[in-house]
Amino acid sequence: MTGYRQRDTASAWTIAAAWILATGTTHLMLLRAHYLTPHRLRALLHLRQRTGLHLSLVCHRAYLPVALQRVLVGVDCHPAEAAALLPAAEPSPAVQASIPHRPLANRWISLPALTTLRALDASPRPCQCTAPTAADMDFFPPVMPPVTEAEVAFRLRHATAHPHLAAELATAAFTAASTTQLDTAHVRDLALDASTITLHDEGLRLGCMTHHVPLWARSLLLAAACLWRIHSDTDGPLFSDPLANTDVPGLTAFAESCKLRPPQPPRPKQRRRRQGAKPRPKPPQKTIWPLCTVHYATPWPTSDQDLMEGCPPPPPHTRRTIAARKKGWLPPDYGPRRLDAPF
Repeated sequence: MTGYRQRDTASAWTIAAAWILATGTTHLMLLRAHYLTPHRLRALLHLRQRTGLHLSLVCHRAYLPVALQRVLVGVDCHPAEAAALLPAAEPSPAVQASIPHRPLANRWISLPALTTLRALDASPRPCQCTAPTAADMDFFPPVMPPVTEAEVAFRLRHATAHPHLAAELATAAFTAASTTQLDTAHVRDLALDASTITLHDEGLRLGCMTHHVPLWARSLLLAAACLWRIHSDTDGPLFSDPLANTDVPGLTAFAESCKLRPPQPPRPKQRRRRQGAKPRPKPPQKTIWPLCTVHYATPWPTSDQDLMEGCPPPPPHTRRTIAARKKGWLPPDYGPRRLDAPF
């Protein structure tokens, strides 16, 4: 993997162990195991010891290679014929029928929660408080429709091998937190089952809050925590790499590679060109990441419109909409999906 020491595969095996533990993988079957070197075989057995995997090595030969026999000396294993372990092949429908349909594939997705990602202040000091829940603080981040949620989860699981990067962007998507708030999260701030995460704040915004983690993001945050526990067993920053990678992209650059961005300003109307004129090539559109002050407790001297650079503001989220929420009304992209009946 790029960004680590050359010819050092320990980082890749550590990341693989973190993903296996986070996703609850229990079985791993490896074909053509007779081609593996003794070094790779020992690494696989070490992975099995780290994660508790049920490892199956398939050799496409009538006998076990000598190198494999030497590595397996003293290992609790059971050689068997493949025909006795694998079920007989049965006719199945087309493979395409099992692939889920993705209506938003290859399309840009605008997430209102990412409007508040960029921050104006520095990271606060480490905090170990017992923070109230976001609902108790009358804070309801923008939610995603189920189709958008499924597509975002799919992209983050397949976009990178680094769990801390996928976990940080996922947390920004369901909490509407800024980069300074994300930097305050440590491994201790994540519940053991990844059901909640606490983000801290020195009072510049709405204060420290504990957010509910949706099901689609829990494996991503668990992988980031497992990476820290496997590597150093310390309570480090959750959204940082304990393996000290030097080639990880920034959070906004990673979001753009996943085609995720905040809502953009409306495009200017195109002028009609004369007949026979050659069409001008369109310049590549640059994603605007605004500086939004809607979450800040104190006003800033600059107006919101200048900081937003034409981007639409996020939906309302705090005290000004509490009365409307009690009456059963909320914008479609704000708060919980299921609202209480009007009073």
